[in-house]
Amino acid sequence: MPEPHTYAALLVLGLLLGMKHALEADHVAAVAALATDSRSVAQTVLQGVVWGVGHTCALLLFAGVAVALDAAVPARLAAALEFAVGVMLVLLGLDVLRRVARAKVHFHAHRHDGGVVHVHAHSHAHDAPLHDYMRHRHVHVARFPLRALAVGTMHGMAGSAALIVLTVASVKPVSLGFLQIVAFGVGSIVGMAALSLALAVPLRRSAAIDARVQISLRSLVGMGSVVLGVVVMLQCAGYSFFVGG
Repeated sequence: MPEPHTYAALLVLGLLLGMKHALEADHVAAVAALATDSRSVAQTVLQGVVWGVGHTCALLLFAGVAVALDAAVPARLAAALEFAVGVMLVLLGLDVLRRVARAKVHFHAHRHDGGVVHVHAHSHAHDAPLHDYMRHRHVHVARFPLRALAVGTMHGMAGSAALIVLTVASVKPVSLGFLQIVAFGVGSIVGMAALSLALAVPLRRSAAIDARVQISLRSLVGMGSVVLGVVVMLQCAGYSFFVGG
């Protein structure tokens, strides 16, 4: 039976690894793409939290299956799940670019006292600054971010193989392995919530500054997600080739 300090050390380690895990490139790209469709900072942070919940649930599910079958996730299945993550990143990025292309932006001039003329750009995207508040005033119904849950679950499935091997299979008793996965999941939730907040602030501020800045940022997020998704797919395809297809 492990000593109490061993339990504490493993749980703290799991928490810190989970926070670090949340900052991996594919996670950042996915949550950034999701953040471009948020209507507020709070909703963006909620998406990050829900991502972490889905990620943790997938890890626990795969860990349970691994313990029940006394086997880890096959390497080929893990590679296939990683490939699916690449496809998901490409789709998320294309969706961001589609919304950017559909955003209605128009420009008009304002003449101020003294004859000074300023040109303003306005986007009619749902989170852009409103140039006619009374005309556009309406309430958005808050919805549970199911897409963030699905994305987090997919990431948890794809990244679970190594974690299960190192945790559930090697840590005794098994209950401690599951506790470490829970700590890892809590860390990923905290890390992703912090990351979502860091992403939400510049996205929201860009909307208040200039529509062109906002569109540029969203375009970069979309293109980055697509490029990273393609890289992930190519890496998985290369792995499958070298292990014999």
